[in-house]
Amino acid sequence: MTASAPLFTPWAEQVGPDNALPEYPRPRLRRPRWLSLNGLWDYTARSADGATHSGERILVPYPPESALSGIRRRDEHMWYRRTFDIPPDWWGGRVLLHFGAVDQVATVWVNHQPLAKHEGGYTAFSVDITDVLREDAEQELLVRADDIGNRGTFGVGKQANRPGGILYTGASGIWQSVWLEPVPATHVAALDIGCDEGGLDVAATVAGDGARELEVMVSEPDGGEVARGSGPSTEPVRVEVPRPRLWSPDDPYLYDVTVLLRGEHGEPIDQVESYAGLRTIGLVDDGQGRCRIALNGRITFLHALLDQGYWPDGIYTAPTDEALRSDLERTRELGFNSVRKHVKVEPQRWYYWADRLGLLVWQDIPSLPVVLENPPGPQPAPVTKARERFEAELSAIVTQLRGATAVVAWVPFNEGWGEYDTARIAQLVKAADPTRLVVADSGVNCCHSHPDSGAGDVYDDHTYVGPGSPRVDGGRATVDGEYGGVGLLLEGHVWPGEPLAYEMVESRQELTRRYAEVSLDLERVVREEGLSGAVYTQTTDVENEVNGLLSYDRRVLKVDLAVVAERNRAVIAAGSWPPGFAATEARLLSVPTEDTEDTEPDQEAPTGEAAG
Repeated sequence: MTASAPLFTPWAEQVGPDNALPEYPRPRLRRPRWLSLNGLWDYTARSADGATHSGERILVPYPPESALSGIRRRDEHMWYRRTFDIPPDWWGGRVLLHFGAVDQVATVWVNHQPLAKHEGGYTAFSVDITDVLREDAEQELLVRADDIGNRGTFGVGKQANRPGGILYTGASGIWQSVWLEPVPATHVAALDIGCDEGGLDVAATVAGDGARELEVMVSEPDGGEVARGSGPSTEPVRVEVPRPRLWSPDDPYLYDVTVLLRGEHGEPIDQVESYAGLRTIGLVDDGQGRCRIALNGRITFLHALLDQGYWPDGIYTAPTDEALRSDLERTRELGFNSVRKHVKVEPQRWYYWADRLGLLVWQDIPSLPVVLENPPGPQPAPVTKARERFEAELSAIVTQLRGATAVVAWVPFNEGWGEYDTARIAQLVKAADPTRLVVADSGVNCCHSHPDSGAGDVYDDHTYVGPGSPRVDGGRATVDGEYGGVGLLLEGHVWPGEPLAYEMVESRQELTRRYAEVSLDLERVVREEGLSGAVYTQTTDVENEVNGLLSYDRRVLKVDLAVVAERNRAVIAAGSWPPGFAATEARLLSVPTEDTEDTEPDQEAPTGEAAG
């Protein structure tokens, strides 16, 4: 089934029609009964040149551009078809059809009846298919996907119709799991779990009529209940957790959460399972007049890898759940405590593994298309339709990921790509989620960024090779949102095309040495300037970029793990409050929520065009 490709990861051989991401796709809202629709679908498509391709089979959920899909071709108009049976014990309630993500516009028919149209390639959506199901025959599902890539008005991140340099192969159509689920007529359609150091706030979106009460049970992983609370199903339920065990990279402790929906007479209507960690993220004054990021009230340096989420065989879709987890495990082994998810949104299981493994996530919003060859400096605002779509998808992404414990920061803009109304957009994000930090424009000092608006909680510098040494006041913490980018070319592990890095070395030993040198300089900046975080470019090579710590096929670790891990832990220690620090010893700062006037920071100029 797999098509040819320049590179394959070690997990590619595990992928097949009976093993196409079979894991339950939505860990934060679980029910025991479900049916995966991943696997082989009939496929008809029209590519950008107008050619029609019919009579093919595609392996869902791998995008048609990927080798794992069996197609390996960019199509703009795609028709997916398959049949399925409804299990006998599913009749009597409602049946929901779920999509993890379809890029860019999805139209859904079941049994020839049009049921839904969804816009935006990075958010999940569901369709109630109950009323069109056949009782005497198999069911027929048709999905049309339309995706014109980066010549359109949707967020695309780094997807490009003509990949090259720091832009990569696009991912069209269905690229996350498709599945079915039976639910009661009145049921929990969505959960929103907020957390702090003392407990949880659990809100449920309820579909159907007759729900009256929401009951929430919080348990330890071994099954012992520690707290419960209840209240009207239309309002959030607060559950205080006695002797709370806080979530952190050092101790990523997660509580199990059971949510029970009750009717007018107290009868149980629906029950779902979830999980959550207890933690806070905010800003504190470090006693020297410098604003610092604090996790659970303790100043904590956020040392991250830039994670782009690309795969040589799956493009936007990891071959297996093990592969998805492996990148995060490597990040932890290398001594990092954070990851910046770069202009992409991952499947829900990626955030589940970040929660489980203890990685703080900086979540970028996928950027609108931009012409990177233009001269540096602000570009005109995107057209009205693009702005409308960007804001709609931004709101949906924040809502979808707000319950992930690991996510601690939102990044609406990167290096000015599609940037407009920066302060207003930052305020929109803060209003949607006041519990997390907002980086208004990552790399505000470079490239196509607008002048610093002063908005958000964090000033973010991009300097290659760096590190940058930003100095800024105004109640914001400072971070190096991108630095590094040292490249090593490994024959047999490279994508076709001209290799790209900000500095090239010739050997694994030299790359390790250069990493350590830059890390020592970073540690100095952290101590002298009070830097709160830094993001090294990057986790893996990506297509023509060869500046990863891992090769693109994930088969080679390009540095000495022990040296890099020791250096990273030293930087984290230098930028974190010593053990024993109590939250009361630092003055908690209110997070800025209002637009502020432009400021002109004292900053180090980038040494080269940033990686984006």
